[in-house]
Amino acid sequence: MDNEILYVLLDNYAEHEPAFLASAINCEERGLRPEPKYINKVVAPTTDAVHSCGGFRTLPDYSFDTMPETYAALVLIGGYGWLDHAVADKVAPIVKAALDKGIIVGAICNAASFMARHGFLNNVKHTGNGIDQLIQWGGDNYTNASGYINKQAVADKNIVTANGSGYLEFARELLLLLKNDTPESVEMFYKFNKVGLVDLFGLK
Repeated sequence: MDNEILYVLLDNYAEHEPAFLASAINCEERGLRPEPKYINKVVAPTTDAVHSCGGFRTLPDYSFDTMPETYAALVLIGGYGWLDHAVADKVAPIVKAALDKGIIVGAICNAASFMARHGFLNNVKHTGNGIDQLIQWGGDNYTNASGYINKQAVADKNIVTANGSGYLEFARELLLLLKNDTPESVEMFYKFNKVGLVDLFGLK
């Protein structure tokens, strides 16, 4: 479906990284959205359960073989599964197909380094878990060190990248690209979660 956001989870994924984005898609400040603009779905190598770094067990909606061809965004969630190149490399044609179609692609933490490894960051400004890791993972396929920006998250064209601690900024940039809410509402969501009720509203 064109309104689905597909979260790619590999074993030992970082469960905190998609949490703010997924909740903002489904919820607003007053509770669940009665008619959300997008639908969150999980994609994994197979439809067998994937396990998070913290031990959560997640049942995918799609496997790599059954996922739809069109959707709103592809979001690669970080974690240690990206170190298993035999599995992670199967994501590369999925990313290429998404980018060729103009679909939004997000990659956080080790998933951003995966993007460097496959040359997907060579024509966009980007960030990740430090320039050294991008160079190490990217090797000869990474030719855009000058495009690296040392920020929590960076959006350029249809690609959003973030380091492993930039999950809130990652969510903000993707929400803006997806036009999930007005820019003002997205900024309020970000500030609320970044600084909390006490600092934002002066609550006692």
